[in-house]
Amino acid sequence: MKNRKKIILAFIILIISFAGFYFYSQQKKILHLGIFAGSNWDVPQGETYAIIDEAIKDFLAENPGVQVKYVSGIKREDYSEWLAEKFIEGDEPDIFFLLSDDFNLYASMGALTDLTNLIEDDEEISEKNYYQAAFNFGKFEKKSFAMPFASTLTFMFVNKTLLSKEGIEIPKNNWTWKDFLEICRKVTKDTDGDGKLDQFGFYGYSWQQAAISNGVILFREDGKTSYFANSQMEETVKFLIELHDVHQGYEVTEKDFDIGHVAFRPFTFAEYQTYKPYPWRIKKYTAFEWDCVKMPAGPSGGNISELNTLLIAMSSRTKNKNLAWKFMKKFCCDKKIQRMLIKKSQALPVRRDVIISSEAQDIFSWAPEDKSAITPADISETMDNSIMPFKFRNYSTAMLFADAEILKIINGNVPLNNSLNKLN
Repeated sequence: MKNRKKIILAFIILIISFAGFYFYSQQKKILHLGIFAGSNWDVPQGETYAIIDEAIKDFLAENPGVQVKYVSGIKREDYSEWLAEKFIEGDEPDIFFLLSDDFNLYASMGALTDLTNLIEDDEEISEKNYYQAAFNFGKFEKKSFAMPFASTLTFMFVNKTLLSKEGIEIPKNNWTWKDFLEICRKVTKDTDGDGKLDQFGFYGYSWQQAAISNGVILFREDGKTSYFANSQMEETVKFLIELHDVHQGYEVTEKDFDIGHVAFRPFTFAEYQTYKPYPWRIKKYTAFEWDCVKMPAGPSGGNISELNTLLIAMSSRTKNKNLAWKFMKKFCCDKKIQRMLIKKSQALPVRRDVIISSEAQDIFSWAPEDKSAITPADISETMDNSIMPFKFRNYSTAMLFADAEILKIINGNVPLNNSLNKLN
């Protein structure tokens, strides 16, 4: 009798255990996603969550029993603080978009999952499918702690109407500093005869952009050594002094540019993508026709731009590592989602095969008569040759100091002789 009771009791326990396991297995696994509203590139964006919601929909269809939650309406300018507070509370999302300025901090603190082995063991991922500067942006001390999602880079805006009026052809994509300087000299003039310059060569072209296109590497990767005193940097500053002198001391303003009185201005691709088509084109620039070409090349460099990348990372404390990894891949690897960046955002996909695909041609066909100087092949080549920003701690502070000192040289407040050595 006792043995029978024991058998019945064991059977009941077994049934309860199976029931508990079944109940647990039927509970939805929840992944939390960290995102911000709007564009990462400081331009208007209408369909803020279109790509996010599509990625979630596809992911849930492939992973039944999973739920994804995110907080909507967080502004980009508030996002870093929101994410930091979530980490402090121990309630951070499983995966989250990570601003470029925040990456090194989180990676150095051990807050991010090391993705190196996951990437190496995943047959769906290959570094060669991505642009190097974009993929390497998510590396810290040679290990991958984030994946690239979207990028942008800088091109040179060209006022086609102004150049046409002066009988000057739009520059080719392999143009140089010499070409840039010559055109600026030709177009800078007093057009109404009042003795004051009212047409100008450029606006917003920085010494940092010039240095990049002349092959200057300003710092060692860890930021502990700088190279401001090398010959390429001296070459860059001499060019900028010549360029600055073209405007004869006049401080060109954004208003001068907006009314069509300036030939050139650096533009991010996000701005190109926003203001090239209707309706933003009508709202922003109606006084002239315009296009973009690659940045002018210095004698020691090339037509090179800096590539800025929006990353996506995984918390080192996530309880659903494998599931979170699948979700990350939906954003960074899935061709459908990467293609949506072309149509639903102002960003560039980070996958090479998406940039050069037939869908990418849509970027350059806003109207039948609107033939762009920039093609998908040009963008792909520029991204291949691009460099990523430095990410070491205190980089921003170092550059603020360097900017102030170099502008003194360009403006003629201090002589070039030995100034770069002192800065270095």
